[in-house]
Amino acid sequence: MSGLDDAQDPHATTGAELYHDDLIGMLELVWGEGFLSPGGPDEVDRVVAGLALDGAHVLDIGCGVGGVDRHLVRAHGVGHVTGIDVEATVVRTAHERAERDGLGDRITFLQVTPGPLTFDDGSFDVVFSKDSIVHIPDKHALAADVYRVLRPGGWFAASDWLIGHDGTPSQEMQAYLAAEGLDFGMASPSRYRTALEAAGFVDVTITSRHEWYLDVARHELEQMSGPWYSPAVDRFGREFVDHNIEIWSAMLVVLATGEHRPTHLRARRP
Repeated sequence: MSGLDDAQDPHATTGAELYHDDLIGMLELVWGEGFLSPGGPDEVDRVVAGLALDGAHVLDIGCGVGGVDRHLVRAHGVGHVTGIDVEATVVRTAHERAERDGLGDRITFLQVTPGPLTFDDGSFDVVFSKDSIVHIPDKHALAADVYRVLRPGGWFAASDWLIGHDGTPSQEMQAYLAAEGLDFGMASPSRYRTALEAAGFVDVTITSRHEWYLDVARHELEQMSGPWYSPAVDRFGREFVDHNIEIWSAMLVVLATGEHRPTHLRARRP
């Protein structure tokens, strides 16, 4: 798949979903209400630092439950955010929370299916994504599609989960990916740079965040195994919580080696 496509009603439902209610609740316990990836609003601020967002039209690829989008509107003055995601559950929750917060006129959420973006050429000032395009294996097609929907002078600003090389993942990385059980399509920093430059982007910057997240993830595991454990078990069940502790433990191994490499990506359409 190369992008996201075929918008659906935000209240639609589908079959089995990766981000079910318990997983959403567990991730929000770790990262804060509305956030399904590390760092919460502070990390979002770092991803978009220095961009002119006041009044901008932003596309958020992989919007999750919409915490990022509400933050972009409230803290950065974004004019309108279009958030897209393949998961019906998260899109429905994102829509409900935006309405709850009185932001329904500033944020649109669409459930989509994998494929090229269906937006018109030059529709957005900024294309944003927070740790979601890891699910899209064809980075060249993704970069070309993002370039197309950006206006001249527009920016692609994202955080994603990269792998530190183009070779076969180590046994430790394979164990981590198996524990996650998600459809990760990790790419190396060099593959991302090549894809972005081939699409026509300039001012490409790629900034590793794995050392930052190594320290953060250690703290998260300590909390998950300590003070958060009993409340989480009461809410989600022991088996589910123990499995997430297993995931974090496996992730720390490959964060420490740098093979798992959370990274900020930025590029400009000239």
